[in-house]
Amino acid sequence: MEKLGKYVYLTVCFVFFIFCNFYLSNELVFNLTNGFKYSNEIITLNYIKNTGAAFSILKDSREILIILSVAALVLILLYVIKHIKSLSMKSIFFIALLSAGIAGNLHERIAFGYVRDFFQLNFVNFPVFNIADIFINIGVIALIIMILIKKTK
Repeated sequence: MEKLGKYVYLTVCFVFFIFCNFYLSNELVFNLTNGFKYSNEIITLNYIKNTGAAFSILKDSREILIILSVAALVLILLYVIKHIKSLSMKSIFFIALLSAGIAGNLHERIAFGYVRDFFQLNFVNFPVFNIADIFINIGVIALIIMILIKKTK
């Protein structure tokens, strides 16, 4: 029963994060393409169509990015299936967050041919990014920290 509960938790978290990403992204893009503007010292909302990955890596390589995203999701799923008993609920939460971010960008690449980015940091020279990118970065950073903490114990 414990395994089933973990799979249910993973699924619920994943679906929740996917919904949040799709809903908020659609709202932001709708508003930004209909004249809404926002900017302050920290952030500007600036809608762009990104045909590459982070930092414009693999620009205009939609098929390769789709394959890499699918491969990442499959590898994550295989890891979860193999290690579900030893995964903590916290780990499952961040795996769901990471997976939802990858799936969100994957969906946009398939549906639109690009990823919709809109957050631009004003205090540093950094690429424009989206909600799915935030999910991916938080998920990766949290999982790395958890692995490092576990290794030091």
